[in-house]
Amino acid sequence: MEKVFGLIGASVSHSFSKSYFDEKFFREGFRDYHYELFPLENIKQLEKLITETKGLSGLNVTIPYKEQVMGFLNEVDPIAQKIGAVNVIKFKDGKRIGFNTDSEAFRETLENWLPKDNDFQALILGTGGSSKAVQEALKKLKIKFKIASRDKQKGDYSYEEVNKDNNIIGKSMLIINTTPLGMSPNTDSMPPIDYELISKEHYVYDLIYNPARTMFLQKSEMRGAAIKNGLEMLHVQAEKSWQIWNN
Repeated sequence: MEKVFGLIGASVSHSFSKSYFDEKFFREGFRDYHYELFPLENIKQLEKLITETKGLSGLNVTIPYKEQVMGFLNEVDPIAQKIGAVNVIKFKDGKRIGFNTDSEAFRETLENWLPKDNDFQALILGTGGSSKAVQEALKKLKIKFKIASRDKQKGDYSYEEVNKDNNIIGKSMLIINTTPLGMSPNTDSMPPIDYELISKEHYVYDLIYNPARTMFLQKSEMRGAAIKNGLEMLHVQAEKSWQIWNN
């Protein structure tokens, strides 16, 4: 029986998810399983997509719909409800059920990357669905954090405030970009922080994985920081998505 899985988002052509799942399905012998990319101009188009896609069994959700999609679901897993964002949808018995695999994937990869003996304070760039998943992961790891945003009302600081007070970046040895700034094809953009304040003591994590080294990571690496992109996180969350769909 043919089953279709896929990714919804405003822009999905940059995603490695299709090649990841295509290879997985081939390797594991699922010849009737397919993974497609579904760009949506707005979240309301989800209804038409669901109606018209035969065999639709599961979806991943990316920017900017991780929060908006919750209003289109029949059920939301308690963890995703607590986070306030969904990045996986399972279709079962006519119901649409939402989950979040981003938070645990981020937590696992961060925990494996950071040195164990350091007491980190984090600065999260961005306030969207990915940011919410990161916030939940940091709480579990007992890492204190502040949030920077274009709109101060949504975070602790505006970017302008971050750049005016050297102590904000100076004391935040872990900086995490959860925004789409720098994502392909807009690879020249980057979060508007003062990169001169980043040092070799910093650990800089970008959830973006395409390109592998965003301008955010390049600028940070030039200052001596340890850097990490989101590719490992993608792989971990993809496997967690598969476990949800295939359970």
